[in-house]
Parts: sequence; structure tokens; C-alpha cells
Amino acid sequence: MTNIEKGSISYSNKDNIGTIEFHHPKGNSLPGALLRELADTIIEAGVDDANKVIVIRSNGDGAFCAGASFDELLAIENLDEGKKFFMGFAHVLNAMRTCPKLIIVRVQGKTVGGGIGIASAADYCIAHRSASIKLSELALGIGPFVVGPAVSRKLGTASFSSLALDARNWYTSDWAHSKGLFNKVMDTTEELDESVQQLATDLASSNPEAMKEMKQILWQSTGHWHATLEQRAEISGRLVLSDFTREFIQEFKKK
Repeated sequence: MTNIEKGSISYSNKDNIGTIEFHHPKGNSLPGALLRELADTIIEAGVDDANKVIVIRSNGDGAFCAGASFDELLAIENLDEGKKFFMGFAHVLNAMRTCPKLIIVRVQGKTVGGGIGIASAADYCIAHRSASIKLSELALGIGPFVVGPAVSRKLGTASFSSLALDARNWYTSDWAHSKGLFNKVMDTTEELDESVQQLATDLASSNPEAMKEMKQILWQSTGHWHATLEQRAEISGRLVLSDFTREFIQEFKKK
């Protein structure tokens, strides 16, 4: 468990459903340490025989995920530190991809950057009506390089390019639903929780071997991701050192 001021990860199991919840006081953003712990917890839950299915969610009723921590981005001083930070997102996506259990992601609010990567790496994603999305990385001078393979796989190249290039604007949950990022969109938190619980319960009673085979089929042709995401992390790690990115973040923090 991470210190609450730096965020936290919790993991529990009930009725063959493993639930992983991440929390950070700044909009459920994801600093490097939290990303690494999240990836490790997904791996742990994947090999836990008590789980037949896994649910990933964030804490509270505000933003699902505000993406990268701006404070940590500003603290990066060299390429190695930059690559290490963005490899945190790569590790989470690869942990979700290679997890032998099917993963449901619950999205309750606004979702930015790496949070869209997590939603894209879900095997099934259920969202609240308020869950608008934005890939803001290009506006920061970075670009959504690490999450790109996950988002493009789920939405297709055309919709990924819309999000990636229109980096200052929010897209609605209905848009995300129509493009396949969200499998369902619910009008209330109660309906959201009921829908997640119902699907998780149904899957928990299904044949584990059949679900494991289904997982492999869903993620076929992604074996290159380990190398690809590492290359993308290096690109992001280099660009985050640019004057453009540092000036943008400093100006943003003044608002």
C-alpha cells in the first residue's frame, strides 16, 4: 500500500472477483511509483487462483484518471528518468495485456491521457455518462506515444488520430461508446456499479479455461508490445525534457 499522500493501490477479492482500486488526491493522477505498484498488483491478481475475473477502478466519484503527474513530469532531469517514468504506463498496459484473466474497467468520470490507455486495455469497459475523454499529450508537447497502441487497437487509427491531434478538446462518453472505447455507458453511478457487478458475476461463474483462451484471442498479434512500448517511452522521455513541455506545464500550473 502506497502512502496516501502519494496515492494508494488496494486489492481485494470477493466471490471470485478480484478488485483493484487506485487513488491519488490530485484527480487520481498516476505518478511513477503508483504506476509501478498498479502494474505489479495486476500481475499479482492475474496469478491469484481466487480470481476468475478482475475489475479495475479508481477511487471516488470525480475523475477516473487525470493522467500523468505534472509535478513529476517537471522533476524529470534526464532521458533515463524520463524513459523510466513513461515505462510505468508501458508496464501497466503490458500487465493488462498479458494478464490471464479477463479485465473489466469501471470509468466514473473524466479521463485523460494514460487513463484512456487503461480504459483501452480493458477487455470490457463500462463508463458513466459523465466520462468524457481527452488525449492531451500533444498539447503538452509530448504526444500519446505509449498509450497509442492500446487506443488505436480499441478505437481504430482514424478515431485515435482524432483524439491525438485534437488534444485540447474533450470528447463525450457517447462518442467514446460509438467508437468502441466504452462497451456500455450508464446514466447513474448506481447503474454503473450494478452493470459492472453483473458482468463480473457472470464471468466469475464462467469456464476459466474458456475465458483464458478468449483472452489470448482478444490480444493476438500484440506480442511486439514489450519492445514497441519501450521505444515509445524513450520518445516521450526525450520530449518531456523540451522547453516547450516544461513551459506549458509551468503555465498550466499557474491557472
